[in-house]
Amino acid sequence: MAMTPDYEPVIGLEVHAQLRTRSKAFCSCMVRFGDPPNTLVCPTCLGLPGALPALNREVVTLAVRVGLALGCTLRRRSRFARKNYFYPDLPKGYQITQFDEPLCEGGFLEVSQPDGSSRRIGIERAHIEEDAGKNIHGDGASHSVSRIDFNRAGIGLLEIVGRPDLRSAAEAAEYLRQLRAVLMAVGANDGNLESGSFRCDANVSVRARGDTRLGTRTEIKNINSFRFVQRAIEWEIAAQVATLTEGGAVAQVTKNWDDEAGRCHVLRTKDGSDDYRFFPEPDLPPLVISEAFIAAVASTLPTLPAARRVSYVRERGLTEGDARLITEHPSIADWFEALAAQTTDAKRAANWVCNLVKPGVVTHGLNATFPLAVPALAGLFARLDDGTLSSTIAKDVYAKMVATGRSADAIIEAEGLRVLRDEGAIEAMCRGVIEASPRQLAAYRGGKLALLGYFKGEVMRASGGRADPRTLDVILGRLLAV
Repeated sequence: MAMTPDYEPVIGLEVHAQLRTRSKAFCSCMVRFGDPPNTLVCPTCLGLPGALPALNREVVTLAVRVGLALGCTLRRRSRFARKNYFYPDLPKGYQITQFDEPLCEGGFLEVSQPDGSSRRIGIERAHIEEDAGKNIHGDGASHSVSRIDFNRAGIGLLEIVGRPDLRSAAEAAEYLRQLRAVLMAVGANDGNLESGSFRCDANVSVRARGDTRLGTRTEIKNINSFRFVQRAIEWEIAAQVATLTEGGAVAQVTKNWDDEAGRCHVLRTKDGSDDYRFFPEPDLPPLVISEAFIAAVASTLPTLPAARRVSYVRERGLTEGDARLITEHPSIADWFEALAAQTTDAKRAANWVCNLVKPGVVTHGLNATFPLAVPALAGLFARLDDGTLSSTIAKDVYAKMVATGRSADAIIEAEGLRVLRDEGAIEAMCRGVIEASPRQLAAYRGGKLALLGYFKGEVMRASGGRADPRTLDVILGRLLAV
């Protein structure tokens, strides 16, 4: 099912981000992932008769931090509502949320484009609500048993509703990555897609290119992977285009993504707001925040990922791609900045972080464990700067540092890895390579100058990567010109 130039996709994402608090939104139950089922519950989050909710102040603080980071307008007075629907994992039979008077409205996110530019994607609203529990299907032996774990029920969420400004599945995935980076940077969310603390629903429609009216949309629920988001939206766009091309009509339905089958499946017809019978939450007063409270929260905001990316590109000379990779996690960005402060070449530091360090980083929410300490890698860079190591050998030394915990200097001395500068030894290797490559030599002297790289590579291989590049260039240039 291929996309055609006759249609344009229109995509909006609704992101559900668990707020990083110690206790739930309306009770004192702890927020933890991985505890035994139904051990982090109380009468309030189970919706038992007589139990009353009490708003967690930290939920409001984190929601305000996100609203400020996204440039939203903050309501000084917002209120909670009940969203009524039946589902087994919703113990009260309703969800406490915000409806007609959300805390945050408007706002935007600048999303980087492949060409290095950015495009502003609008934020419709961001409102506080509580999470539902989790249905667990199958008992290990069969799929005939379903259980419900209410540990997650009542955890504070921020639902961030994006405007339908996204125009491709790839852009939607990038929006999701960069929104996650913002939430992690301000400490509001741990960014853990695997545990479901950061997930999204995708609203997808297509329309005739040039048309300003919105087409009928479908909603794809609870996607918890950047790759799945992109694949699900691509499939749904193609399916809608195929339906319209064949003269059919797109149905307004809710779907889920089946990655194993590589397709979306219909769950139910799409619910509208009227179906939820929203009404004001009678057990909670309006939420009123002061200018002083907002100012206090604003004073604690860190440098946001977008500003870091601009600084890295303009002031440190990084590529857009490296800047995006580094700012995806705040701990990685902090580690890079500490490394850049201890070395002479920020671009080289970024290249190493993206290609060698980052694949070995283990993240734990907002924290991260790195393969090496910053001073250890800075020490390796110092040996590159003073010419002790070649770039090829430096990567081997790095791997040995990670594997053994030894310093760069200890490995260099123990294994004799210093750069070879002996001109006689290098010339002997160059002559050996040239004599063994008569066909390449003739081609080089016949005008195929790109073969210089072949000769350099062969000499480097013969020297175990230790030949000094500058000495090698001089000697090879002289011998090949004869």
